[in-house]
Amino acid sequence: MSTNPKHKQSAQGAAETSDGQDPALRRQLLAVAREAAAAGAAVLAERGRGRVAADTKSAAGDWVTDFDRRAEMAVRDVIAAARPNDAITGEEYGRTVPADPSGYRWSIDPLDGTANFVRGIVYYCTSVAVFGPLDETAAATPAGKATAAAAADAPAANAPAAPGSPAASGGNSLAADAAAMDAGTHGWLAAAVNAPALGTEYYAAAGDGAWLVDSTLHVGSDARRGGSATRAQQLAGGDREEAGRLLATGFGYDADRRQFQVGALLGLMPGFANVRRIGSAALDLCLVADGTLDAYAEYGTQEFDWAAGALIVAEAGLPVLRPRTDPGWQAAGHLDFDALPQEQPAT
Repeated sequence: MSTNPKHKQSAQGAAETSDGQDPALRRQLLAVAREAAAAGAAVLAERGRGRVAADTKSAAGDWVTDFDRRAEMAVRDVIAAARPNDAITGEEYGRTVPADPSGYRWSIDPLDGTANFVRGIVYYCTSVAVFGPLDETAAATPAGKATAAAAADAPAANAPAAPGSPAASGGNSLAADAAAMDAGTHGWLAAAVNAPALGTEYYAAAGDGAWLVDSTLHVGSDARRGGSATRAQQLAGGDREEAGRLLATGFGYDADRRQFQVGALLGLMPGFANVRRIGSAALDLCLVADGTLDAYAEYGTQEFDWAAGALIVAEAGLPVLRPRTDPGWQAAGHLDFDALPQEQPAT
């Protein structure tokens, strides 16, 4: 691994689970994540045929729809009902911090792959993940509450503030989270990605592996991922020696950012047969976890894009790189992280 701290690989999997964490709590967090992601996906499943009306956010093609907004509210409702003292950061409605924060924070993307969704391309999903202390007894101490408050005060990168909701300023949440993970006090604990048009649900809890439920497959199928609507299949990634290896990536809306990303991609291509641009970072990561893709790397994604998928890949036993700066690199799978170029200089 590179000695550049921006390229540091985060510890994950069983190493991220401490003796002080109650397995029942981890199971509860996973249950909430799955229920919340399913609630968002149920809104997306209401999509009919034809093109969906959308509003432009930051640039042409950077769209938001009524489905994004309604799905996020559905996800938030599930989390708030089950965990009223947890903070929530969402793509559309920013950060909400309760009066007495528990120390746990949810990162949600109600519709990852909005451009696909608008145009009727099936690769879109709802993504939900939770970050918090590895030892929940520490979260109740004054020091733990101070850590939770500091994390809550650091805004998620580029997350918009919701009208009327608490939104703090200052700080760097990526750096703060990375430092807490490096110290072994906090980590990503549970995650779910639900893709209604694909009929798939991916989920993981720290130390408990990554799993797929695929409602399009039946018991006895020789399809690569296996599983059925009622049986989950544990994921372990693909074969790093497989011929015809595929690298997934994505591109931003800004012209200068795209130029940097394309140049970086050319440098990563040796060792890969081809590249795929699917249009959903969360699903790119999940497809690495299930072995459909061999690796994924993208520059400039937001936390809610990768929060759930990165934990799912890590729990499938594959290397994961999370951004420590904004913008930064997010990568996973059988890829030399040292080959990633230095971050784009700020302009």
